[in-house]
Amino acid sequence: MDSQANSLINPDARMGLASAPAGAAGAGALQGAGGAADLGGIAQRLSSFSQMRGNPRAPLIIAVAVFVAVVTALVLWSRTPDYRVLYSGLSDQDGGSVLAALQQANVPYKFSDGGSAILVPSDQVNEVRLKLASQGLPKSGSVGMELMDNEKFGISQFAEQVNYQRALEGELERTIESISVVRQARVHLAIPKPSVFVRDQEAPTASVLVNLYPGRTLDDGQVSAITHMVASSVADLPVKNVTVVDQDGTLLTQPSSGAGLDASQLKYVQQVERNTQQRIDAILAPLFGAGNAHSQVSADIDFSQMEQTAETYGPNGNPQQAAIRSQQTSEASDLTQSGASGVPGALSNTPPQPASAPIVAASGAAATGVTTTPVSERKDATTNYELDKRVSHLEQAKGGIKHLSAAVVINYQRVVDAKGHATMQPLTPEKLAQVTQLVKDAMGFEVKRGDSVNIVNATFTTEADPLANLPWWRQPDVIALAIQAAKWIGIGIAALLLYLMMVKPAMRRAFPPLEARAAADGQAASAFDGPGEPMLLDGGSPTPITTAMEHEDDMEQNLLAFENEKHKFERNLDYARTIARKDPKIVATVVKNWVSDER
Repeated sequence: MDSQANSLINPDARMGLASAPAGAAGAGALQGAGGAADLGGIAQRLSSFSQMRGNPRAPLIIAVAVFVAVVTALVLWSRTPDYRVLYSGLSDQDGGSVLAALQQANVPYKFSDGGSAILVPSDQVNEVRLKLASQGLPKSGSVGMELMDNEKFGISQFAEQVNYQRALEGELERTIESISVVRQARVHLAIPKPSVFVRDQEAPTASVLVNLYPGRTLDDGQVSAITHMVASSVADLPVKNVTVVDQDGTLLTQPSSGAGLDASQLKYVQQVERNTQQRIDAILAPLFGAGNAHSQVSADIDFSQMEQTAETYGPNGNPQQAAIRSQQTSEASDLTQSGASGVPGALSNTPPQPASAPIVAASGAAATGVTTTPVSERKDATTNYELDKRVSHLEQAKGGIKHLSAAVVINYQRVVDAKGHATMQPLTPEKLAQVTQLVKDAMGFEVKRGDSVNIVNATFTTEADPLANLPWWRQPDVIALAIQAAKWIGIGIAALLLYLMMVKPAMRRAFPPLEARAAADGQAASAFDGPGEPMLLDGGSPTPITTAMEHEDDMEQNLLAFENEKHKFERNLDYARTIARKDPKIVATVVKNWVSDER
């Protein structure tokens, strides 16, 4: 019976018997062996793994999965956006607000420089900045007057003064940051302690640091506006004590001094030169075309201020026609009595007696008989005439033009002959004289001021385009397009290699040709003597299919032989189960012999 069992069950059947689930009859035969249930579970898992390995479509599934994963990764890598800096150096509060806004808008972002910079896709930088600016982000980290809202009870006067100064600085910073060109501002106030003594009082000072946007500058008017605004916001702060500095350390507030020109005067000189140059270019552009005439103007401006007062007198022509200013006339006459008579003596030396009215007086004579005669007479006349007087007050305004110099360069004219050939020819003397006169009239030429005009007619040397002589394959646009095309071609080549090396062989294994499938079926049929009975060889000699597998060099034939061996294994396993159901004793004897051989 042992030899019959060994002849009916080959080693493949033994493996099948060990992996087969115990039936009703087989369970009774193997009931005495300990751990039969665990052995059956392990055998079942091994059988499932063997079936999975023997599935011809498993390589195809794996190959397709790898192919799809690689192609998807390459496409996603090629479409990865280029990230640029959105904001850098933000405070924690502003950074959190910006990230919240980006998450709400579904905008992808990354961090760089240790988290100090926020990156977004390069094609969305400008759009995201505009959206965040409409929301008031990023906000400045400075505090304003809201610092005074939560004042603690019992705070000292010094702490209260410090908080007030911080709040004032924060309000000034917010106001300065509202200017379009200012990205961030810092204000420092130095407010001295008040003193009751006038001589000890000091004026406060202020320093302003402005961080401007790239490519933006503050003109003199904006700097002056900032200084006046800060000076008006702090009590007793003069404008000259406000200093404005940009992020590069450039002093924007220039100190005004008596010597030299200030910023407004320099700006006025530039404006005069620019306006004169524009007038010259505007009148020459229609004659020679844009770019064929260039001019430069130099202006000497007199900024001195002079006041003069003069008073002049001129001679009068005709005194009779002259206006009388004042006239004075005076007359004087001196009258004396007749001389003394009689013998000198005491009587003559006596004082005169009081006069008395005569009783009878002759005509023209006094009663005393004394006569008077005039001795001298004087007349004075003074006449004052109006003088020919002239008073002139001359005040010369600043900014007068002392001298103008203009230099003009004109290109040769392009002349086309009858045959259509274009040549560059100089201007004729007549036309050059006309141009000179036009330039003089445009600039306001004056000989008294000593103005000068110099016009040169020469050929312009234009700088050649460095990309003009390059071949088309070295142009930057072509190189960029080639790089983009090479990227997609590389993705296509990688996908093709994966298809040829993995997907196509797996498809051949899963779906062999009809000729190979027919040959494999014929070999499988010749391996059996009858239906359901395998052909076994004595001494465990290899079957014809095994022999064919050893001498087969083709990979596809080996695969077909493996599939036939699998079918053979399944048929042997079914045959062993049938024997176990029909005659359990034979199976028990076979297992007993296996156990005895292993010992």
